[in-house]
Amino acid sequence: MAKDVVFDLIKNEKKRQAEGLELIPSENYVSKDVLEAMGSVLTNKYSEGYPSFEGVGTWKEEQIADEILPNYRYYGGQDNIDRIERLAIDRACKLFHADHANVQPHSGANANEAVYFAWCEPGDKILAMNLGHGGHLTHGSPVTRSAKIYNFIAYGTDETGDIDYAELEKLALAEKPKIILIGYSAFMKIPDFKRVAKIAKEIPGCLLMADMAHVAGLIAGGVHPNPLDFGFNVMTTTTHKTLRGPRGGLILSNGNIASPLKKPEKTIENIPILIDRAVFPGTQGGPLEHIIAAKAVAFGEALKPEFKTYAKNIVKNAKALADGLMEEGFVLQGGGTENHLVLVNVEKSFGIDGKFFEKALDMVGLTLNANAVPGDKGGAFRPSGVRLGTPAITTRGMGVKEMKQIAAWMKRVLNICLGVGKEELLDNAKDELDQIRQEVKDLSLSFPV
Repeated sequence: MAKDVVFDLIKNEKKRQAEGLELIPSENYVSKDVLEAMGSVLTNKYSEGYPSFEGVGTWKEEQIADEILPNYRYYGGQDNIDRIERLAIDRACKLFHADHANVQPHSGANANEAVYFAWCEPGDKILAMNLGHGGHLTHGSPVTRSAKIYNFIAYGTDETGDIDYAELEKLALAEKPKIILIGYSAFMKIPDFKRVAKIAKEIPGCLLMADMAHVAGLIAGGVHPNPLDFGFNVMTTTTHKTLRGPRGGLILSNGNIASPLKKPEKTIENIPILIDRAVFPGTQGGPLEHIIAAKAVAFGEALKPEFKTYAKNIVKNAKALADGLMEEGFVLQGGGTENHLVLVNVEKSFGIDGKFFEKALDMVGLTLNANAVPGDKGGAFRPSGVRLGTPAITTRGMGVKEMKQIAAWMKRVLNICLGVGKEELLDNAKDELDQIRQEVKDLSLSFPV
């Protein structure tokens, strides 16, 4: 019997990834072990509920792998599942200096919604970064479900590209939000967590939350500060991006740990228990245990010394890429980067929109995404900027030399865009684009995925 055509398309995607460069900062390449765990028989098992949390964060791994404890599940046959999930929880706690970890969220969006649900009532105020200034959809965009339930108030960035802390403090003291959220999807600075924590102390019952989906791998690698070390109560993240695990979510928290079956008093100290109840049964059903196993594998990889080298190289490469782009005449939001991500204002640089540039770069095998910049008038589908980063190309072993080459290719493609004038005329420059495409392919194949 012939294989489903789906497998042909998977093969095509594998070829595309091998022959091009993934510059989207939220993408990465997972290890073979992570892939193997994701494709395992664990996908067959229903496991609503939780394993026991006894000893998590203090036991040696062989104890977790061997010990069978009572659990808080609604189905039988959980001995192996429990131990895998406990390993994932234990490794996440060690990696991020947290009291507790919920490894069940299916995505970063699910993780954020669970925290809101755990701590807020409908109509409560949440102070978060403006989407147009680099925030995330789940931080109050009106198109999302959470924005229809909670009252989001937005702070922005200043002319340097950093958080406008004076505005944040003024809004926080005036509005007295239930949550102050530091998080972003297009922000190149390192937040002043200490300053924000000091502001939150002035507001009774205010939960400090950090969405570190983009930089969790940098935190794990020790090249970015950890908000939990500065008094933040909760940190959410995805498990892919810089953390280089499977696509999924994670919630880390500090406070009391206990059975999620009994409803606790609603205090900040009980936020780990409140979050567990908010994930299941509050906002999700059965956990994806094959993905949780892959998370456990990825957390184990991130605990190894070589991951610290990887995290350092992500930042080193991002700075080199930013410098190379500025040398080529590109204007960067914030004047550069302090993390893995670069935001280029191509409208301000050369008078073209980000979507035009994204399409042209895609034709040569350089994959990134069009992205708005602060004050953008272009809208979601014709923004003024493009967003790119270095997690995936660093995984492939590329360094400073390759960053300079990528910047040079981007300028050559930009010149082609200026030459044809319109996106629909790019085919007129096919020979020039094909030449660059071959150069990108040759470099890509010399750094195998």
